[in-house]
Formats: sequence, structure tokens, C-alpha cells
Amino acid sequence: MLLINAGTSDEQEPGDFQEWVAYDKAVREAGIMVSGESLADLVTATTVRVGADGTPTVTDGPYAETREVLGGFYVIDVPDLDVALDWAARCPGARGGGSVVVRPVADFGA
Repeated sequence: MLLINAGTSDEQEPGDFQEWVAYDKAVREAGIMVSGESLADLVTATTVRVGADGTPTVTDGPYAETREVLGGFYVIDVPDLDVALDWAARCPGARGGGSVVVRPVADFGA
């Protein structure tokens, strides 16, 4: 899974719309696309935390202790980590203060 994190500072945007269209097309044409989505604007986020006593607290906004926010993801099917890292480096989200985190999807043998 490629987790696309956008920077929250005023740094350069991670790619313009046409770069994203081209990247999305390349992933699809390579036959490695499993799924992917962009997430709605950050202001639509709601955070739920459950305290030690089991009481949930619901807060408008993400309020993560980070300088980046998850903006979207791609699930790709590639043979190994090196290929996944190559696709992550091509992603417009890896530029302009953003990053792409590469993680395998867990297989629980279902």
C-alpha cells in the first residue's frame, strides 16, 4: 500500500492535477492497481479516541501529532519491495513536502 501524506506547511504542492492523472494512468496501465482513493478535504475529518475507562471522545478534525496528513492511497500488487519503492518515488505525493509510506497489506490467512 502506498500511503500518500501531504505536507501541512506552505511548501510546494506535491504535483499538479495533470501529474496525478499521468501517475494514476501509469499505475493502471502497468496492471498493478488493486484500489486507490483520494480522501476528502481535511476539514471533513473527525477523530475518535477511547480513554482507558472506555469513554470515547469525538473531536472535529484530525489533530494528529504530525506535520503531514493522509491524503489518499494506492493499493498495488507488485512482486517485491524494490518495485513498490520505485512506484512510490514516481508518485507526485512524494514531492513538495509530502511523502509516500510503503507498507504491505496484512495477510491473516483468511
